[in-house]
Amino acid sequence: MDRELALEIVRATEAAALASSQWMGRGLKNEADDAATSAMRKMFDSVNMNGTVVIGEGELDEAPMLYIGEPLGNKNGPAVDIAVDPLEGTSILSKGYPNALSIIAVADRGTLLHAPDMYMDKIVVGPEAAGLIRLDDPIEKSIDIIAKMANKRVRDVNVIIQERPRHEELIERIRATGARVKLFGDGDVATSIATVLPRTGIDLFIGTGGAPEGVIAAAAIKALGGDMQARLAPSNDDERQRCVKMGLEDPTQLLQLDDLVRGDDAIFAATGVTSGELLDGVRFIGGDQVETDSIIMRAKTGTVRYVKAQHRLNQKPHLVMSE
Repeated sequence: MDRELALEIVRATEAAALASSQWMGRGLKNEADDAATSAMRKMFDSVNMNGTVVIGEGELDEAPMLYIGEPLGNKNGPAVDIAVDPLEGTSILSKGYPNALSIIAVADRGTLLHAPDMYMDKIVVGPEAAGLIRLDDPIEKSIDIIAKMANKRVRDVNVIIQERPRHEELIERIRATGARVKLFGDGDVATSIATVLPRTGIDLFIGTGGAPEGVIAAAAIKALGGDMQARLAPSNDDERQRCVKMGLEDPTQLLQLDDLVRGDDAIFAATGVTSGELLDGVRFIGGDQVETDSIIMRAKTGTVRYVKAQHRLNQKPHLVMSE
């Protein structure tokens, strides 16, 4: 892939974040999602690539744009897989909660897992414990390993997990070890990636969440030198058959990071919509000026760039919410 593609795709996440941020706290999650999707789709028309959506807003009959299989780009660049979530955290944004993001992952054609829209069990660690953690290990063993590799006491290990009834037993087991538990509501892409960034103080992400979000996060985790294991969790025969149709003969096989993102290259870009673990949100700084906070990373080089940008909305009328 061309390195210029990284800066091209962040323009698309910025556009989606700007368009959706104006719906923050208004309780209208569908309108916010539509605004993000439309803005991102329009920006893709000018990107130098021959892309195909492999993770998007749904199937063709479910989504008018950014649907699975949709071609993107101007056909003048590399052939790539594209995974998008124009607004990860629609409910978050509608309520004004943290960790809403606009996200894109890009990789060479045929290298991103085509994850069905279902649950996935996931575990994520940073570089210190990469290669040492197993999804099937008892959580107590994983915490001991992380404490040893990070040179921490167990009571100083921070585990982040989604606050859901399905995780209640796991949360109690984590607390029984003496480790700290940090709960979050929605937005597991931001929190799983935050696990791999030392400045956040998070040592381990574990739990069951969306499979498409898991693949998108895997692109960033690979670029940051972290590690991830996952397993799809189909809930019925229809979901199991969909896994097979999408290329997974054994829907419940253990997936390593290289199964989620094959090859040595992937690009991840995200722009914050509301402030959270990973990025600051869109900030309206007065008049028609707006500031965005983005991150771009590439697995092949290990480069991570943070981009703060100022935008003038009067020069981008297509991103402004109509009154």
